[in-house]
Amino acid sequence: MVNMVYSYKNIWQVAAPILAGLIIHQLIGMTDTVFLGHLGEIELGASALGGVFYIVLFMLGHGFSTGVQIIIARRHGENNCNKIADVFYQSSFFLLFTAAILVILTHLFSRPLLATFISSSKVLEATLDYVNPRVWGLLFSFIIVNFRAFFVGITITKVLTYNALCMLLSNIILDYGLIFGNLGMPKLGIAGSAYASVAAEAVSVLFFIIYIVFKLDWQTFGFKKIRWWNKKLLTEIFNLSFWTTMQSIVSLATWLFFLIAIENLGEKELAISNILRSISSLIFMIVGALSATANSLTSNLIGCKRIQEIRPTVMRIIKMAYAMGIPLVILLLFAYKPVVAVYTNDSQLTKGILPPYIMMLSTYLTLVPGMILLSTISGSGRTKLGMNIELFCLGIYVFAVWYTVIHLRSDLLWCWSCEHYYNIPLSFITYYYFAKKRKLAVKV
Repeated sequence: MVNMVYSYKNIWQVAAPILAGLIIHQLIGMTDTVFLGHLGEIELGASALGGVFYIVLFMLGHGFSTGVQIIIARRHGENNCNKIADVFYQSSFFLLFTAAILVILTHLFSRPLLATFISSSKVLEATLDYVNPRVWGLLFSFIIVNFRAFFVGITITKVLTYNALCMLLSNIILDYGLIFGNLGMPKLGIAGSAYASVAAEAVSVLFFIIYIVFKLDWQTFGFKKIRWWNKKLLTEIFNLSFWTTMQSIVSLATWLFFLIAIENLGEKELAISNILRSISSLIFMIVGALSATANSLTSNLIGCKRIQEIRPTVMRIIKMAYAMGIPLVILLLFAYKPVVAVYTNDSQLTKGILPPYIMMLSTYLTLVPGMILLSTISGSGRTKLGMNIELFCLGIYVFAVWYTVIHLRSDLLWCWSCEHYYNIPLSFITYYYFAKKRKLAVKV
């Protein structure tokens, strides 16, 4: 596939399984939110804070794997597939070591760290009940993202859908049992949701291992030979992945800053924002899937020396993002009452939710070009440039959140408008980079 022009059909063949996998992963998050929403307002808000805390740590591995994906896609485009397994092994060993360190640090410092930002003692305790067991999932999720980098890099993405389905089914069953004490399982409340997620991630890793053992051509990708330590290769991976890792962690840290700022407005505002965050993921996973596709296809095209195809390919991806996302935005707008009702039946909690709901939906329109073009810049190998652009735009966003949420203590409508202060500069800057026809090919 790397030797052909990427038409809409070709792009969809790569992106569709990624999108399906993201949809299922989102359903996992929605399942947690729906179950915990029936426990109470505090548990719902605490799960948002604990979930974002976990995701910030998770993004260390996710960001690193983005760099791994770029290298794997480049080797695939160059037809050097026998070198791919070594990249996978070295990155997996590094990610497991990193995950173990993060688990230890979290158990030592999560309480004083979260207590610095969370004003409600009830929310703090509930958040810790979630975070402490949830962090063990890093040992599995870091390997999951590395498997994902491998399959996206070689453009074999259907397996991601099957894997995500296994995770979803495992998570639903375990959530139902461990949160409420059903199916003969202990009643653990919010901690049950964390344990369910960890177990579902373990199932995911097992699925990937079985798939590679029985379905993949080991010889082609070099999996039969394991090199436990390759300092030169690991240094090359780290030099590229460091910037994507920093980009990911800073991006999620600012989202945690937003939720913490909202928490200081009140428990009700935090619970509503958690609902809006979960709903927003339904549409933003479209741009997430297409951004991952743009990243991989860009590196593949550079590898097979078809650099002239990058810009038209990326423009097709952006058009696809709008064609898929706008109808969903319209549907969610007109069906907002039943959508919100899935999360909670508390009329006091959802009173006045429509204005910030509309604002949240509108942010998709301004985000699409910037996210896809930024992923293309990283896919070309310019990961440091991508991080610098991200930092600049996030700086604007953080100031907007501070001024709007903390200083003015505005209502949720204007709090959620801060997303536009990130999206619009990002789209303009990345489009300017492409319009000026900057160099796209970088050796990795």
